[in-house]
Amino acid sequence: MSVIADPVSGREGARDVAVWDPLVRLIHWSLALMILLNGAITDDESKLHEWVGYVALGLVGLRIVWAFIGPRHARFSAFRPSIARAVQYTRAVMRGDRTVHLSHNPLGALMVYNLWLAVIGLGVTGYMMTTLRFFGVGWLEEMHEGLFVWLIFSVALHVAGVAFDTWRSGVNLVRAMVVGRKRIPQGTDVE
Repeated sequence: MSVIADPVSGREGARDVAVWDPLVRLIHWSLALMILLNGAITDDESKLHEWVGYVALGLVGLRIVWAFIGPRHARFSAFRPSIARAVQYTRAVMRGDRTVHLSHNPLGALMVYNLWLAVIGLGVTGYMMTTLRFFGVGWLEEMHEGLFVWLIFSVALHVAGVAFDTWRSGVNLVRAMVVGRKRIPQGTDVE
C-alpha cells in the first residue's frame, strides 16, 4: 500500500492498494470480450461461436482454479457468497456507509458466482447442442437462449453496480480492474 499526495494541495489524499493481480484482470477482460463476441458479433450457428464459448468456459475454469491457489484477493475466501452478508451490506449502504471492500463487496461476490454459473451453464448447454443425442432438442436450445438472456441481464446489473459503488465509495473500480490497484480516499473504512 502506498499513500498518494493530492496533486493540487500536496497533502496525502488516498491510499493505493494492490488488489487485482494480472491473471484476474486478464481473465475478467477476456471473458467480457468473449461475451461481447458471442452476443453481438459471431453467428450463433458458426464454429467460431462454439470456440468463443469454449474459451469463455475455459476462462471461468481457470479463474475458479486461481480462486484456490491465487493471491489473497483472488481467493474464494476473499469473496464468500452469503445472502445474509449481502442483505446486511445493502442495509449499511442505504444508511450511508461508504466502507470499501478490497475484494468484492457482498453483493459483488454474489454477482461473480452468478456470472460464472451462467457462463458454465451456457458452455454446458452449448456443448450438449453439438452432440448427436441433443442436437436440435428444443428445450435445450431454449435453455441456452434463456441463460444468455440471464447473462446479459446480469452483466447490465454488474455494470450498474460497479458504477454505483464507484460513486458511493469514491474508488474507481474500472481503473482498479485495469491497473490492479484500488485508490482509496483518505479516511475511508476498508474491509
